[in-house]
Amino acid sequence: MRHLTDELPKPLIQISGKTLLDRILDKIANTHVTECVINLCYLGDKIRASLTSRTDMNIIFSNEEEALETGGGVKKALPYLGKRSIFVVNADPVWTDPTEPALNKMEELWNPETMDIMIMLVPMEHVFGHDGKGDYFVDEDGRPYRKFDPTGEAPYVYAGAQILHTRIFEDSPDGKFSLNKLYDKAEKAGRLTCYIHDGNWYHVGTPEAVSLTEEALS
Repeated sequence: MRHLTDELPKPLIQISGKTLLDRILDKIANTHVTECVINLCYLGDKIRASLTSRTDMNIIFSNEEEALETGGGVKKALPYLGKRSIFVVNADPVWTDPTEPALNKMEELWNPETMDIMIMLVPMEHVFGHDGKGDYFVDEDGRPYRKFDPTGEAPYVYAGAQILHTRIFEDSPDGKFSLNKLYDKAEKAGRLTCYIHDGNWYHVGTPEAVSLTEEALS
């Protein structure tokens, strides 16, 4: 994001006058979640200060001296989360909800008895600002799987939102690690599932993507 994040953490970049983080928190609050844990690292004090006026949920901050990546960050926050099902949402995706809100639909479909992780996927034709290939295939039973083939054109992108049960962190590594390790473990055990969203998804990874997203949302 070049100059945009020199003095500002990426979650506080604004899209049409509202920060990326507030957009995500609005969607989370719409599911009637009342408590939210936010990981802080780069310029974390600015993120903390930006949220002092939110009263729709209890916000807890988990401080990281160094960025622990997607898996390590959640594991460090486990003392605040307990052993239960939780949403885990990246701070920077932007998506539209043309019908029922995605997180609400995921919550309806979630079954902790048969699932360890549910990831939100978006078809490539509804993905904007993303230069890479897709992340997942989906089989005839609706199960997502990754194909480790550099030439494979996977038709779905992982959208940065999921439900998981915190039990999956048993026997996970310490320190920084990616949640991909746990996705692969759940996939192998037949306990990884997905929700395929029907809206558009915008990857806000460049200054140009900020403009693209603002234009699309307007």
